[in-house]
Amino acid sequence: MRGHLTSDPTGQVARPRSSRELLVEVGFESFTCEEVAQRAEVPIGTLYQFFANKYVIVCELNRQDLVAVSRELADFHGEVPSLDWLRHMNQFVDHMANLWTTDPSRREVWLAMQSTPSTRATGALHEKEFAAVVSQMLRPLTPRTPRARRTMMAEVLVHVVYSMLNFSVQENQSNTDAVAELKRLMVAYLLVAEKESRTAEEH
Repeated sequence: MRGHLTSDPTGQVARPRSSRELLVEVGFESFTCEEVAQRAEVPIGTLYQFFANKYVIVCELNRQDLVAVSRELADFHGEVPSLDWLRHMNQFVDHMANLWTTDPSRREVWLAMQSTPSTRATGALHEKEFAAVVSQMLRPLTPRTPRARRTMMAEVLVHVVYSMLNFSVQENQSNTDAVAELKRLMVAYLLVAEKESRTAEEH
């Protein structure tokens, strides 16, 4: 088995790859638990023990995507370097953009998360968890910025980055141009935040 959707005690629930491949092939509207179970080679009853419906499945896939990206941040050793942070940020955005171009399921999962108020609310919670990691990374760059403001900044950054990455892989959209604009947005935003924090420190 190529890995499970969750660390369930039976070890037999749907494989993420099976679910992702199906989502890319048929789209969320035609995505069904029955087909997921068939591709994962598990009884439909077993699948329903852990995932009540297809919305729960995509929420778990979305959570996995954000956890994976959080782990990628380990390359920064938990913080954005206060020196040469622009180069590090550009490299990380390029890495993220590559994930979206090589794995089309990321956009499909994101789109599926917009399908109902409940999945949107779950997606927002996942983003907040990821933003908490980003907020800690921003501390060296904005040492005098109040925690609440830094938290809001991180949440804005996470939302903008994910929206832009999904925008960048739309049909008839230049991925290179969209990623370049994302970098411009992030640099402008962070430069202002760094300047404001430095000014507060001087006073």
